[in-house]
Amino acid sequence: MRVLRSFCTVRGFYSHTHTTAKNRRGLSGAAMRLVQFQRCAVGDGIRVGVEQGEGLGVVDLKAFDPSMPSTMRELLELGDKGLACAQRALASGQFVVDRANIQLLSPILAPEKVVCVGMNYQDHCLEQNAPIPKEPIIFNKFPSAITGPYDDIILPQESKEVDWEVELAFVIGRRGKHIKEEEALSYVAGFTVANDVTARDWQLRNGTQWLLSKTFDSFCPLGPALVTSDAVEDPHNLDIRCLVNGDTVQKSNTGQMIFRIPALIAWVSKFVALAPGDVFLTGTPPGVGVFRKPPIFLKKGDVVECQIDQLGSIINKVV
Repeated sequence: MRVLRSFCTVRGFYSHTHTTAKNRRGLSGAAMRLVQFQRCAVGDGIRVGVEQGEGLGVVDLKAFDPSMPSTMRELLELGDKGLACAQRALASGQFVVDRANIQLLSPILAPEKVVCVGMNYQDHCLEQNAPIPKEPIIFNKFPSAITGPYDDIILPQESKEVDWEVELAFVIGRRGKHIKEEEALSYVAGFTVANDVTARDWQLRNGTQWLLSKTFDSFCPLGPALVTSDAVEDPHNLDIRCLVNGDTVQKSNTGQMIFRIPALIAWVSKFVALAPGDVFLTGTPPGVGVFRKPPIFLKKGDVVECQIDQLGSIINKVV
């Protein structure tokens, strides 16, 4: 059963108005933290909001402008029009909902695709004595695996070896296929924190396809916010960590990525068209449980916290 958590733990966020980096979306000053939420005591369904700042209130976008959609995916489909409205809503300081009265949801629900990348950190390859891949290793999770930033991770009866994997995730902001690498960053709406939870005892079963090991219900916590591209100075220079019960088990930097975000977008878009709301998980650093001596796996009662600088943290209890 999911635990309703109305608090938000966000560390290391600084609002940048970085507009000089090549190939960003180009909406001037669109440095925002977009969230999806539900009011705890009001049955008004999913809403899109803009965080006022760390631990502060959330501006209800639809209350500010009733013509705006109720989900993040629909907002992204509006393109710059939707982001411009979110900017105005934030600047207005109106229609603010107190953090104590909301439940944060995953910033993206029901995306068309959840694209994952395996073996994409040099230091993760080294910890398992594996060769550096020559091309991106792509697999996927079903969208039904997505859960909120403070929801529970549910241990399935079918697995005894559930493991953690902190990952930088990014979300596609506009449709495209055969995207050129030099233009790829312009297709990114923003970034968020992910945990690519994995059932290791299923990873090499079923013909060694990874899908079943990765896609149990609740195996893709995301959040706490979609941090727009202009608010992230350099997505390839972010400290990334995972803590289990307060102990640091993974610690690295996104600069260790073998295939960076533009290369991943260009590669995947050769095969499938990318759509607004599509989620990419970009790989995990070393320190996963399966390669510890002896191996360590998650058990009921454990608390997993995934942190990425400038993006925040997600905290999920294992049940």
